[in-house]
Parts: sequence; C-alpha cells; structure tokens
Amino acid sequence: MRFFLRVLIVFFSFYSCKKNNVKTVDLSNTNVNLEVNRFEVDFYNASAETLPRIKNKYPFLFPKEFIDSLSLAKINDKDEQELFAETQKIYKDFTTTKDQLVSLFKHVKYYNPKFITPKVVTILSNIDYDSRVIYADSLLLISLDVYLGKAHKFYGDYPKYIKENNTKEHIVVDVANAIISKQLPPTYNRSFVSKMIHEGKKMYLLDLYLPKISDKEKIGYEKDKLAWAEANEEEIWMYFMDKKLLFSTDTKLNKRFLEKAPFSKFYMEQDNLSPGEIGVWVGWQIVKSYMSHNDVSLQELLKKNELDLLNESKYKPKK
Repeated sequence: MRFFLRVLIVFFSFYSCKKNNVKTVDLSNTNVNLEVNRFEVDFYNASAETLPRIKNKYPFLFPKEFIDSLSLAKINDKDEQELFAETQKIYKDFTTTKDQLVSLFKHVKYYNPKFITPKVVTILSNIDYDSRVIYADSLLLISLDVYLGKAHKFYGDYPKYIKENNTKEHIVVDVANAIISKQLPPTYNRSFVSKMIHEGKKMYLLDLYLPKISDKEKIGYEKDKLAWAEANEEEIWMYFMDKKLLFSTDTKLNKRFLEKAPFSKFYMEQDNLSPGEIGVWVGWQIVKSYMSHNDVSLQELLKKNELDLLNESKYKPKK
C-alpha cells in the first residue's frame, strides 16, 4: 500500500474549499425566531446590586451551591476579566454567527418540521473543550472562549488538531453536530464498517444542514490532511479490506480510525500524514455514494441498516 501525499500544495485550497453538490432547498416558507442571550456580557458586567437580576434571567446557570460571594469573586477575578475581554474583541458583535445559526436552524426545520428552535445562550467555560456546545432541545449553550482563533495565545498548549477548530467559523458546525447527535441514535451494529457508515450519515446531515460550509470545515481537518485523505482514498479502502477490518468488532479500531486524534493509526511509517478519524471520512464517502445512486428520503437514509447501505452504495473509492 502506497501511503504518500500525491497532491501538490497548489491544489490544497481547492480541496479545502470544495462544496458538496447538495441541491439548494426553498426556505422561503421556513421561519425561525432566534433569541440570543449574552450571558457572559451580563455576568461579567454585573455588580452586587445587579447580580440578582442576572440570576433571575439565567437560573439554570446558577446552582444553589454557587453563592453570590463566589459569583462576585469570579466577576472580579483578573484572569476571568481578561478572558472576557479577549472574547469581546471577536464577539462583541454576534451578528455574523447569528445569521449562520438562523440558516442552520432553517435547514434543520426544513428537513425536520417538528424541530423547535432553541434559545441560544453564549457563555464562557474557561476554555472547556468538551463543553464547547451543549444542546438540550429548547436550550443551546455556546462557549465562546473556545472559538478565539487557532493561533490565540490561550490555546498555546493545545494539540494542533484541536486548535484547528477553535475558530469562529466552526461554531455553526459544532452546533449542527450537537443537534445531529440528538437526531441520530447510536447504531447497534458493532462492525467497524457499520460504525463508519453511521458516522457518515452524520456527515451527510451536515451536508444538508450546512450546504454553504466547506468540506474542510465540516470534517475539521487541516488542509494538508484533507488533501491526503482525498489523494489516498483507494489505498485507505484497500488497507481496510486487506487487513480484514471492515467486519471486525474489535473496539480498538475506534481509537485508531474513528475518534479524534492527531492522525489515524495504520501502523505505517507515514501515519503522521493522515488525519485522525479517517474512518469517519470514508463513511461519509460511502453515504454520499449511496445517496447518489438511490432515490430515498432523509428519514429512509437514517433508518437504513448500515450493511444494507454499503451493499447498495456502489461505492468505488477514487484512485
């Protein structure tokens, strides 16, 4: 198997900006009323006198054990105020991101008419990567301090593959993923290829919900890593087949190919050229192939057994 980068650097921008050929839908009759509340602005500008009003507005962010003295200490902390100030440099005006969220929610509602637009609350989480977006049906929390830009000084110790998505542009992708995770329950099929295709269904939902967002932003790869995946698609698929991994139920394959990581683990010399989660990317290509060869609704796709989907996908990896 020849794992090498066969795409010249001049083509990187083409790969990173390429859009999927998802048809445009008519959203003229799809309306959403988006309410955005800026908790971090209200909180870090509060005083002892105004704090009760903030607590009344956001009761879900004030657990009983978080007494007023702790809140005021947090508000007056120098590091907390610096974090707030840095966030305000980018998000004092939230209009651009709000417009992206409105477009996202319209697309979600178009495909899921019963979807209820959540109330959006922006917060600071002290750069809690695992809690960057929290979605609970009627409420959506966005931790803005996780999206200050991949070169921001606050992220100096973060791995490069994580910092890549600590950007303003990635907020709408993380929000979409949070919604999708509620819409698509886990698969009961334990085979590696079933897990890949299940993740591919999620990526296809991103295609539908975010038709103007690039593949690079949706998958979250660095430019050269996405180019590597596209250039080596056939070799990746042949590796999975030759090593008899597709129908394996070995859970170690999750860490090697499905979970976030700096690179995927083929146990070969040039593994570091690959992106992490390469199985997610392959699953995405399989689902796109299936949808291009089968006239089915979104709901039919989501219910489709993963192994049956593979058999009907006519997937042929690019050489």
